[in-house]
Parts: sequence; C-alpha cells; structure tokens
Amino acid sequence: MGSLLPLTTYSEPTTEVAVAPTVQDNAAASASADAATTTPVVVEDAPSRDVKLSFAQIAPPPGSMVLRGSNPDGGIEFGMRSDEVVSKAMLNLTYTPSPSLLPTTSQLKVYLNDELMGVLPVTKEQLGKKVSTQIPIDPLYITDFNRVRLEFIGHYRDVCENPANTTVWLDVARNSSLDLTYQALKVRNDLSHFPVPFFDARDNRALTLPIVFAGSPDLQQQQAAAVVTSWFGAKAGWRGQTFPVMFNTLPDRNAIVFATNDRRPDFLRDHPAVKAPTIEMIDHPNNPYMKLLVVFGRDDNDLLKAAQGIAAGNILFRGDSVTVDEVKPLLARAPYDAPNWVRTDRPVTFGELKTYEQQLQSTGLEPASINLSLNLPPDLYLMRSTGIDMDLKYRYTMPPVKDSSRMDISLNDQFLQSFNLNSTQDVNKLMLRLPVLQGLLDGKNDVSIPALRLGAMNQLRFDFQYMNPMPGGSVDNCVTFQPVQNHVVIGDDSTIDFSNYYHFLPMPDLRTFANAGFPFTRMADLSDTVIVMPKQPSEAQVSTLLNAVGVIGGQTGLAGTKMTIADDGSKIQGQDADLLLIGSIPQKLKDDKHIDLLVDATQSWVKTPMRHTDLPSIYLDEDDRQAGVQTGITSSGPMAAVVGFESPYHKQRSVVALLADSASGYDLLNNALNDSGKRAAMFGSVSVIRESGVSSLRVGDIYYVGHLPWFERVWFALSNHPVLLAIFAAISIVLLAWVLWRLLRIISRRRLNPEDE
Repeated sequence: MGSLLPLTTYSEPTTEVAVAPTVQDNAAASASADAATTTPVVVEDAPSRDVKLSFAQIAPPPGSMVLRGSNPDGGIEFGMRSDEVVSKAMLNLTYTPSPSLLPTTSQLKVYLNDELMGVLPVTKEQLGKKVSTQIPIDPLYITDFNRVRLEFIGHYRDVCENPANTTVWLDVARNSSLDLTYQALKVRNDLSHFPVPFFDARDNRALTLPIVFAGSPDLQQQQAAAVVTSWFGAKAGWRGQTFPVMFNTLPDRNAIVFATNDRRPDFLRDHPAVKAPTIEMIDHPNNPYMKLLVVFGRDDNDLLKAAQGIAAGNILFRGDSVTVDEVKPLLARAPYDAPNWVRTDRPVTFGELKTYEQQLQSTGLEPASINLSLNLPPDLYLMRSTGIDMDLKYRYTMPPVKDSSRMDISLNDQFLQSFNLNSTQDVNKLMLRLPVLQGLLDGKNDVSIPALRLGAMNQLRFDFQYMNPMPGGSVDNCVTFQPVQNHVVIGDDSTIDFSNYYHFLPMPDLRTFANAGFPFTRMADLSDTVIVMPKQPSEAQVSTLLNAVGVIGGQTGLAGTKMTIADDGSKIQGQDADLLLIGSIPQKLKDDKHIDLLVDATQSWVKTPMRHTDLPSIYLDEDDRQAGVQTGITSSGPMAAVVGFESPYHKQRSVVALLADSASGYDLLNNALNDSGKRAAMFGSVSVIRESGVSSLRVGDIYYVGHLPWFERVWFALSNHPVLLAIFAAISIVLLAWVLWRLLRIISRRRLNPEDE
C-alpha cells in the first residue's frame, strides 16, 4: 500500500488473540477471530432488552398502509446489531378489511425475508371492522437486515373481477408494531470489526456514544475528541448522533475514553502506560457485554494523532490494540468537495448519487416512485440560470396500446414536467432542463423551485403512471386475464449538471448552517474553521462542541480533521476563518451593531425586526430587517440560542454562536441540533430555542459571501431594487437611442458628402 494510508501496527495482544510472527499466521488468526465473532454463543443469563417497533416509526410515511387490489404489497424493514441476537419476535397487526370483500377467499399473507410466517383469512365477522391479531415470527429467519412484507389477496366476486376496483382494500393501522426481544452477545476485543460495537450500521436508531475524560479537557483533547466524533457523525449520517460527555465517570454503555499516561480516569488507573499513540478495545469493568474504546497517548499530541488515525486509517485496524505510527495527508481538500454533496465541477451520473442497489428501478402493476436525493452547496447561485441540464435515460415496460401512460418528474414535491410512454419505445432518452426561475411567467412553463437553492437534501422523483387494461363484461360474457407487472428503470448513466455556476449567498442565514453546516462545510475537513470554547468548559459545553461537529460530519460525510480550537477570543483577531462560538460571545465580538441574542444567567435580550415572517422561504428586504424593538427578559426557565453575524475580521467570513444559559439550556440546544424538525425551523440571524420549540428572526444587516462577476453583481442588485432597474432601463434606452441617432447622422453625412471619405 505504500504511504497511501496511515500506518498502524499491533501492540502486544491479550491472551484472547494469538498472533504469530508470520503474515500467513496472522491471517489465519484473524480468520479464526472472525469466525468466533460471527458465530457467537447465546448465554442464557445474558442481558436482554425488549423493543417495540411501531409502524409509525419504521413504515413509510405516514405509517399506515392501504393495500389495494392493484397495489397489494406493503412492508417494514428493520436491522439487527452484530452484537445482539433476537430471541423472540411477535408481529402485532391492527387492520380493517373492506366490507365488500368475499370472506375466506380474501386473505392477508405475512412474510419475513420471503419466508411465509402466517396467513390471516378475512372472515365474515371482520368485514368493515377493526381487527387486532398477533403472528409469531420465527427468530431463526432474522438476519442483519430484515423485511416484513404484507401481501393482500382481495376478491369481491367469484368471476369477472377488476383488480383495480376501489372496493378492494385493506387498511393496516399505524399503531401496528413488531415486538422484539434482543439478547446481548459476548464479542471479542477485535478492532477488525471497528466501528462495531460503538456504531453499527445495522442499527437504525440515533447513535448515542458517551465520551469520557479525566477532567475538563484542554484544547488538544477537545480537538482529538472533535475529530473522532465528527468521524462517527459521518458514519451515523441520517440516523443522528448524540455525544454525552462525562468527567471521570464510568458510563453504563459502550463509550470512548480519552486518557494520557499522567491524566486518566480513575477506572483506568491500573492500565499500563503507553509509549505511542494507542487505540485499544477493552471490556467494560462492570459489564462484560459492553466495550470501551480507549484512545491512549503519552501526551495530548499523541491523542490527536490517535484520533486522526481513527478518522483516516481505521481500515487497517485489527487485534485488540493498534498503534498509530504516522498520519500523512497526501492531497489537500478543495472547496465544496464534501462526499455527501453533489459535485459541482462536472456532470454527475445518477449511479454516483445512488445510496443502495435497485434504487433506480421499480416493479409493480403501479410501480412505486423512483427517488433520488441531491444535496447541494447552499451558496450555489442559480438566480439568472436558464435551467439545470439533465440527460435522462430510462427503460420501461411498453404499454400494450398507445394511451395516456406517462412519466412525471417532480422536484421537492413540485411538479416539473410529464412525458408520454410510447408503445414502440422508440424514445428513451431525454435532454431536459430543470427550470429554476422565480415565479410563473405568462406564456412560459418555468416553475418556481426556490428550495433548489437551500443546500439541504433535494428530492428528485420519477413517477411512472400506467393506464393498465382491466377485465370487464358481464358474468355471462366475461373477459379475464392476469395483469402483467410493469418494470421501470432510470439508467445509471443519466447525468445532471451543476457545473459552471457561481457561489454567492446573502447572509446571515442560519438555515444554511442547520441544514448543511455552512459556511464551515465549504471546506469539508473544516480547515477554514476556528472553534472558540470557554476556558475550563463544562460537560454540557464540551458535549455541545462534539454534537455540533458530529452534525457537521453527518452533513458532509467527512471527519473534520483540520479544525482549530481556541479558548481566547483575543487570539482570533485577523484570522481569515469562519468562527464557531460555543458558550459565550467573546468581548471583542460584542458589538451593539451585531444582531446577537446574548444569554447570561437568567437575563436575556433580543431585537425584534420591523416585519417578520415564520416562513424561511420568504426573504425580507433591508428595511424590514431593521430592529424596531429591543426587549429584555428575566426568567428561571432554560433557553438557548443560535446566532449568526458577519465576522468583524474578514468580510467573507461568518460567525455562528451556540449559546445557552444553563445546563438545561445546553440540553435544549443539543436536542435541537440533533432533531431534523427543529433544525428545519432555524433560519435568519437568530434562533431562540425553548421548551416549546424553535423561533427564528431575521434582524440586522445583510452581508454576502462568495463571488460574482461585476455584471452578475449588477443584475443581482437591480433584481432586488425594481425602481433602480426601471431607471437603468430608461437610461439604457436613451443612450441606445442617442448612439443610433449619432450613427445615422454619420451615415447620412457620408452619403450626402462622399468627397469627405
């Protein structure tokens, strides 16, 4: 491998893993360890937990299912951690069958991973009534990823049926659930499975991973922990993550511990000293079914190197302990290159945007929609764009006759365009242009798509609508046939092009921070980010730091290995970097001109704008953003705030402050950062977080980040000031008329006086 990856080496393993001196024997030992891990033995007295997975949680929105004759299948999915096994499973179903169904002939079949678990016939007494029943699920068929499929077989008469008849339905309630009993497994201390058990991709729950320090961590320890948690945030992704912080306290679950030879928690006081940056997996002192990941070093520099080894070299981990010898970056990151963002330097294929196989295909009498997520940089400037080019290639089952079958394209639940499906299939390639103009213009079909500029996940949806021929006639003259499943595919080689666009954005806009971590995520490794922490931070403040970088890592898909953490506000003056403040606003930045909400003990104040809207999509002009009232409040209730304003040290840089008035306030702040619904309510320049929810305001001056050429900047300014646009147009017409008049005078003079030439 050369120097392509950070170097890691074995430390002396425990007696559980035997390591011989040769490479071949190492491989054999690793294979045996894998076998021991993948084929665990269930112990009768092992701890267990009961989990109730309701359809409201794990079924597609809204949680309830309406199974019809033309669309008879529905299902739920769930995963199982590799350090657990399901010992008992029960499916609780609540459903209502149509009163028009034929009893007994109609039925509901239940499958687990395509194995039939049970059949529920529809009886005469159940027609039109809510039915509750239980079906035992055989745990032997439960794997790491599981799908429970419900198949409805509905009949309303014996002959000459129409499967699409609206009376053929069965409604499955959202309070249906799957009851599971998980039993813990003893796993070996083997880092080859890392990040398991600290994070398991099979676990759909939000990641909760305690971080333990000996005491209030210094700057380097904070940075090491921030690197690790941002990497775990990138792994957790859509699940969300929480990193509670403990000082010299032993957690009751899997956790990460940061320790040095001379500064370690009490429960590690007997651990041998290390001679290099070391990452070790050990058993929990009080629970053999739990693990601790100890990030050990001689000093803080070793901790930071070990953290960088986790972020960059975990693919080399094996055994119960590894030593990080070297972490050498080979290529510098470029702006806007976050792995989770759509590339903007070239056209991107749909195959690159897939998150799982079979995502771009669908099957059924009524094929389900094909969805594709587009996460864009929030400062992508699309105002004067004529549209976004999309080269779409698709295949489909041909309609038997030329009819109204079509493909509908929608973006962020806004309909864009429809295309007919030809019975000859002579056209399966389209060159499209997604319109991005604001407003609906007379005589044009350009649709407003303001959400395209948000930078959050944008949803591109393809719906194939088939007009399926159905049987008909009378009982005496009946035509019946078996409906044919339709297959639709969007080609992986289809492309969408976001290149050749400028990056320019009016700020402050906390929506870009909440949904995309902007402006810090402009450099995905956070190399242009300085985080300012209080001196001697509390557990809640350190947890806020780790949660914030974890959320940013989940948005970018990359660990923030290059961030800088400081605790002295005076030392950040003049730095060309975006500032993330946690705990308080340094005195150097406290300027009455800034639109900040200051939280100090129980006293707080806020400036209210002249006009305000609760809709984040509506942008107010500068006059409406001016503060009309300043209000001071004293209260004992917890509160937190997220504040954004321009950096006083650089015109292209921003400041975002995460503030709270107490430990309870930090809990509110951390819950809001990890709640996608509450993050969606953040916009403008200040977001106030209370027990009731999140309230946002747009107050204060507007500044701009990014770059536009002078001519684009002129058009941008004119678009925000219609009066200036009218004056500019009038002046342009006068100047053009004058130039034409002068040109005609010259031509006329030359025609009348040819001797002058």
